[in-house]
Amino acid sequence: MKKLGIYIHIPFCVRKCPYCGFLSAPPESEEQTASYVDALVKEIGIASEAYGRDRLVDTVFIGGGTPSVLSHEQTGQILDSLAGAFTLDENPEITIEANPGTLTEEKLKAYAACGINRLSIGAQSFDDGLLESIGRIHRREDVVAVYEDARKAGFENINLDLMFGLGGQTMEKWEETLREAVSLDPEHISFYSLQIEENTPFYDLYKAGKLDTASDTMEREMHHKAIHTLQDAGFEHYEISNSAKPGRQCLHNLKYWSMAEYAGLGLGAHSYIENGGTLGLRYNNTEDMTAYIGSIGKGELPIEQRSLRKDTEKDAMGIYMFTGLRKREGVDLADFKARFGLPFESAFDMDDSVRKWQDAGYTEKDNGRFRLTEKGIDKSNDIMSEFV
Repeated sequence: MKKLGIYIHIPFCVRKCPYCGFLSAPPESEEQTASYVDALVKEIGIASEAYGRDRLVDTVFIGGGTPSVLSHEQTGQILDSLAGAFTLDENPEITIEANPGTLTEEKLKAYAACGINRLSIGAQSFDDGLLESIGRIHRREDVVAVYEDARKAGFENINLDLMFGLGGQTMEKWEETLREAVSLDPEHISFYSLQIEENTPFYDLYKAGKLDTASDTMEREMHHKAIHTLQDAGFEHYEISNSAKPGRQCLHNLKYWSMAEYAGLGLGAHSYIENGGTLGLRYNNTEDMTAYIGSIGKGELPIEQRSLRKDTEKDAMGIYMFTGLRKREGVDLADFKARFGLPFESAFDMDDSVRKWQDAGYTEKDNGRFRLTEKGIDKSNDIMSEFV
């Protein structure tokens, strides 16, 4: 059977962070949350009929928003319905994102009992002043306490999310956060720079010249500091913003970077489903809660029809390169040829560009792979965007 990853979106949070551009907001009421969970359970059944019959689900990722705002009973209800509707792999990777301010010892034990085996904790920083400045509801001591409770609950695969490039975040503060994260000894650490997203309070402050942010140079230095600090601690830098202990890479996210199939369930969730040969169908669910619940009530997938797009051959090759270059191992050129029927060198009219990147030390091609060098990460957006 073909393998399928499933992403489940929980669009609720305790309080919207001022930098957050994701589809999320505090729930209007407990009734709204309950109605959403009921609709999500029904969508799981509809989706299984649509494309679950010949696929084996080997990864599940519950993201948001803040999925941990749900009661553990609601989370269990979602996972029970998933197990009943789809064929799950013998030992699937099942991840849930969590805010340290919303977790309890009871909830963590319940997560482990219902099959969740990977916990992604949104730590962001170990500096209380920085946490307050970016609107987080937790503090350093909450991260440490939740991490310890998760270990007691039996979690053997934990990720910590960290942020850099924050206003007022010196290199010394970033190094201290990295040291504290490493000292907890998680299996995985993600590190992302602050992104200024439109339609957020931080964007308004930025446009008004009132937001303190790190310089581009400082941001790059912080990124490389994370790579080297984590490498020294035994982590492998396997993707631009992710490092993991050997064998502990996030299998679900690797699907996104390897052009594998994934189904998005929930409000606004995105999907990529193969649609013959190397081409796939891409779409996302509606972002309107009323329309979402209404479509499911009629037994229909809540797809935003305007988002439906079938890849062309050119699309598919470009996306394959764009996503594959996020991985430090880069793109497998033999796999590219097997998928698309022609060598990488013939697919893109970019001989001069590729040669220029390699001469400048931004990319390298050896052992059948084309990849970014560590130096090339600083130019990754420019290089990757030339393929799409």
